[in-house]
Amino acid sequence: MTSPEGSPLAYRDAHFIDSDGARPLRILAEYLAPLEAFRREHIHDTIVFFGSARIKADGPLGRYYEEARELARLITEWSKQLPSHLHRYIICSGGGPGIMEAANRGASEGGGRTVGLNIGLPYEQRPNPYVSHGLSFEFHYFFMRKLWFAHLARALVAFPGGFGTLDELSELLTLKQTGKLVRPVPILLYGSAYWKEVINFDALVRHGMISAQDLQLFQFVDTPAAALTLLQNALSIEVDPATPAIAPSRTSET
Repeated sequence: MTSPEGSPLAYRDAHFIDSDGARPLRILAEYLAPLEAFRREHIHDTIVFFGSARIKADGPLGRYYEEARELARLITEWSKQLPSHLHRYIICSGGGPGIMEAANRGASEGGGRTVGLNIGLPYEQRPNPYVSHGLSFEFHYFFMRKLWFAHLARALVAFPGGFGTLDELSELLTLKQTGKLVRPVPILLYGSAYWKEVINFDALVRHGMISAQDLQLFQFVDTPAAALTLLQNALSIEVDPATPAIAPSRTSET
């Protein structure tokens, strides 16, 4: 479509849309497109799985792949049995391989829908085949992807991972610590030996970087059964389906 003068309309001009000047439009699109899809598909509550793309089912850390797969299946089967007035908890991952694939795979095997929030990267990150049709999203901006991880989250399970997992986990811990999450979002660190070696939480308290009570922001867990029990207990309170996890940008005073 073109204007009467023959030049393309701005929103159909690929050269303009890809330009620096149109970056705000691209950012906004990465918010609005998932928002529309989630509304259309009635996705209100997610349980987010974080973890390394490098963990393979047949690799040295393969047990984490299988346990993430099993936990996602258990959560999905449990959520489908909830009374109809409750919301089903949809498994959401980063949409790529490794732990992300395991989570989407387990949810699919449990007979549920499952979300993948993929990110365009030169290597490692490719969409896995287990994400439900219409619920696979490709992001360019990390911060918009992390917004969608948090926006609908009812719980987070962080499996062993590297920089990406640490970044995503820190984001949710910070939002929870600073009260930016409206509703409770339990955070489980799966694989206590790994997490206690990689992050010295006690040292953060000792050096005054966090308070002792901040250690209550998360729980360690080591088996799918234990993780499921913690999530079931934590998610026993129904929440308004229209309530996102992230606090609104305007307070009641303004």
